[in-house]
Amino acid sequence: MAAPFHLLHTFVVVVRAKRMDRAADRLGLTPGAISQRIKELEVRLQRRLLDRSRSGLELTRSGAKLFRAVSGPLDKASAGYAAVSGGDDSKRITINTVPSFAALWLVPRLGAFAAAYPDIALSIETDTRVVDLAADPVDLVIRHGLGRWDGLTSHWLMAPELVVVASPKLLAKGPPIATLGDCLQYPLIHDIERRDWRLLCEALRTKAAGTDAGPAYADDHLLVRAAVAGQGLALVSTVYANSEIEAGRLVTPLDISWPTKFAYYLVGAPKTFRRAAVKRFKDWILSEAKCENER
Repeated sequence: MAAPFHLLHTFVVVVRAKRMDRAADRLGLTPGAISQRIKELEVRLQRRLLDRSRSGLELTRSGAKLFRAVSGPLDKASAGYAAVSGGDDSKRITINTVPSFAALWLVPRLGAFAAAYPDIALSIETDTRVVDLAADPVDLVIRHGLGRWDGLTSHWLMAPELVVVASPKLLAKGPPIATLGDCLQYPLIHDIERRDWRLLCEALRTKAAGTDAGPAYADDHLLVRAAVAGQGLALVSTVYANSEIEAGRLVTPLDISWPTKFAYYLVGAPKTFRRAAVKRFKDWILSEAKCENER
């Protein structure tokens, strides 16, 4: 019986994407079509291959066995086809980062990169999950952390500070702000773990009573948008707030800043950074980050 290569390829993409909708985007199909292909493959093999969980899709024992068997050969077949057809994968770079960093810092600058290197094709994926560079079809990730990831090379980009921001309209309605304690008279907007305001109060030896009240958002971009909308005062990284501050939609009512513990890094496998196109992107983003740090 001939192997159903289109079904196997779909299966491999789904496993790496960990979600049907993400796999659908990569293959240019609908999530329903992706689901039907997986079902057809399971019917042919008479084995369940994937289970759903809170974190996405998980391989069954049969699914893991199939993935190990077919992913490598399919990757080699794709590379061979690209070589014969004239496609140059060495000039295609897939980058994964969190949505807020992509929307507020990276994407607005990519026009300059495209103008300088029109032969290099960038694909930007946004995700909050931890990407496995050994298994996922991703070349580089931009991660927030301490810069140490086993087996990977990292390049320091920036360590943005946290600043207090608010809508000018909101401040016009309330009491003046001269100290951190004055901020607590306003509604507060939180990170999803509700820890940044409390930690800032601890760092500045200010009573933190009532700092847990108010809405919380999982993404810094949403924090900025909530602050612009006047929902309250927010603690956000300067990298996300600078454009709104420059436009006058946000102001910094308190002249303090709090350095964050972690930094953003460009991360990839050592062999990936040896590719000429990746080296050009690395040099470009390091230069852009340097300009940001000198602002």
